[in-house]
Amino acid sequence: MIVVDKNTFEEEVLKANGWVLVDYWSDGCEPCKALMPDVEELAKKYEGKVKFCKLNTTKARRLAISQRVLGLPTIALYKDGQKVDEVTKEDATKANIEAMIEKHIG
Repeated sequence: MIVVDKNTFEEEVLKANGWVLVDYWSDGCEPCKALMPDVEELAKKYEGKVKFCKLNTTKARRLAISQRVLGLPTIALYKDGQKVDEVTKEDATKANIEAMIEKHIG
């Protein structure tokens, strides 16, 4: 997984061609940390099809707000720099993330 921050987000996500999944998390978000191994597993499964990135919103609050990330964890799927779908809070489960990916790229 690629770790992005407010300086690299635009290049890695908004200017990227194809599918990019962004895991928005923060230091104080325990559900985010619990979800991370699942997201990393999906990153391996979809390698070559979807670029997986993670952004710690603790140091990038304005960026998260600009992407309309209002709660954590939020897992957002982008295509050619445009957000097309997301799962958030209680809905951010491995099964739901995979279903979202399959719905769009499957």
